[in-house]
Amino acid sequence: MPREYPEFPIISVAAIALKDNKILLVRRGAPPGEGLWSIPGGVVEVGEKLKDAVRREFKEETNLDCEVGELFNICEVIIRDENNKVRYHYVILDYMVKVTGGELKPGSDVVEAKWVRLAEALKLKLTKPTRNLIEKILKMSFIREFD
Repeated sequence: MPREYPEFPIISVAAIALKDNKILLVRRGAPPGEGLWSIPGGVVEVGEKLKDAVRREFKEETNLDCEVGELFNICEVIIRDENNKVRYHYVILDYMVKVTGGELKPGSDVVEAKWVRLAEALKLKLTKPTRNLIEKILKMSFIREFD
């Protein structure tokens, strides 16, 4: 099924890596969201378990290994064209992750990857779901890392 003008919503996953009040962000290299910052993630492949998809996408976009924790957030991305036809429709499941190894460097479909202080991240050009996610984290009375 094509990602652009899909017949059904596309299931995606993303990884929330927090450490020392910083969040790991990547700058997207392709639409939708090209040039914008977001948490690492992507589309679940047919036959792939959700947590396996999180590990794969995290590795592909950051070169880091991770242990996948609990589901933290669910969001939808629906982007319509000038004729109000749905151009993109993603349902994104955001999981907490703990980095377990590797060296941070951007993967093939991202331009840049870096750790950013949560409060400073809101100054970046973020995807709307990432902005909402960071605001949700900042509103929490505490920030906890996945152990």
